[in-house]
Amino acid sequence: MARTRTIGRQRRHERIRKTLGGTTERPRLSVFRSLNNIYAQVIDDTTGTTMVAASSLDSSMRALTQHKGNSKTAREVGLLIAGRAKEKGISKVVFDRSGYLYHGRIKALAEAAREAGLEF
Repeated sequence: MARTRTIGRQRRHERIRKTLGGTTERPRLSVFRSLNNIYAQVIDDTTGTTMVAASSLDSSMRALTQHKGNSKTAREVGLLIAGRAKEKGISKVVFDRSGYLYHGRIKALAEAAREAGLEF
C-alpha cells in the first residue's frame, strides 16, 4: 500500500510506462494535473523531445475567468493541444494518463482532444 497518493500515482505511472511508449509516427500524449492547473504534452519517446505542449497557464487561456483546476478548463486544454498537434501534422497519439484515474479532468481533456481530431 502506498504511503501517499502521490507515491501511489507515481508507481502506477511507472507500471503504465513499461508498456506504453510514443514513436515518431504515433507520439505519446502525456497529461499532468496539479491542484490548480492541468498540463498536456505530445512527446516523441524515441528522441525524447516534446513536440507540442499546452496547459491552463498558456497565454491563450488567460482570458478564462474561471478556476483553472476544473473540467471546463481541462476541456479547453484538450482542444488546444489537439489544435496544436494538428498544425504539426500529428493526427494519431497514444494516451498516457500518468497514473490518474480516467475520470473528471483527465477524461474531459481526452474527450475534447478526440473531438478536435486526435485519434487515440
